[in-house]
Amino acid sequence: MQRIPAVSQTPGTSGYGRNTTSRGPLTPSEDRQWATVAHFGAFLGFVPSLVIFVVFRSRGPFCEQESKEALNFTLPLTIVALAMNILAFLPVMGAIFGVVAVLLWLFMTISGVIAGIEVNKGRPYRYPFNLRIIR
Repeated sequence: MQRIPAVSQTPGTSGYGRNTTSRGPLTPSEDRQWATVAHFGAFLGFVPSLVIFVVFRSRGPFCEQESKEALNFTLPLTIVALAMNILAFLPVMGAIFGVVAVLLWLFMTISGVIAGIEVNKGRPYRYPFNLRIIR
């Protein structure tokens, strides 16, 4: 029976020699790509921009800036939209809250697409109405 030698593992590497403890900085194209995804994720609420901000903020300055901008824009709107969706279950006024929730989601989605297009061109984007909660 032939023995297959074990792959040596040093601390901080996977079995195939890749470094798993620290990741290097993003390339300029990756930096722009993740910044764009942070804005395009607005149709899902604040979760995509939060994940991108937490994971990539130390790896790319453009990604950090733009995911923070997207997070500051989508977080309050997502909270308000969730409240409107809950209030939509009220018997008399529920339909109005439901319509407002849909309009809010459309506004957030369209604004995210516009921002994503600008950021994909490499230009920083600032939302006209944005609370700067996270600095």
